[in-house]
Amino acid sequence: MESNSQPRAESTALMERLRRASFGSLLALLIQYGLGMGVSLFVNVPDADKGRGTGEAFGKALSSGPAALAAHAGIGLLLIVNVIVVLVLAIRTRLPSMIISAAVGLLCVIGAAFSGADFVDKGMNSSSMTMAVLTGVAIACYAVNLYVLGSRRS
Repeated sequence: MESNSQPRAESTALMERLRRASFGSLLALLIQYGLGMGVSLFVNVPDADKGRGTGEAFGKALSSGPAALAAHAGIGLLLIVNVIVVLVLAIRTRLPSMIISAAVGLLCVIGAAFSGADFVDKGMNSSSMTMAVLTGVAIACYAVNLYVLGSRRS
């Protein structure tokens, strides 16, 4: 006779991993939010980095941009990896609220990354605003994850 506690233990461990990954995403997004405001307000993107397209703008920001801009881009790359992990874990839980929240969060993070590269490329305030709004929505998504997962803890 097989014990029913094994699947429950695996489910609990999965939920805990999702909770930790969501918390990590939330913290990284808050750091990105602060760095992004600082970059937007106080960092001058070199004119040589402008007008070359979104992809090249991102590469230039990471490799030869001012230190704050490079840090912002680097943390953004790590954040994308983390939110993909959150989505995979959410799918494994089979909880619709977690899957939707993680998917929306991932789309917002990717959208914010593209808006950031567009800001470096064109210097338009609308790109910076879009990045900030998408980051705020992503923060809300991972806060929802934490709330729902916290209510499910025994």
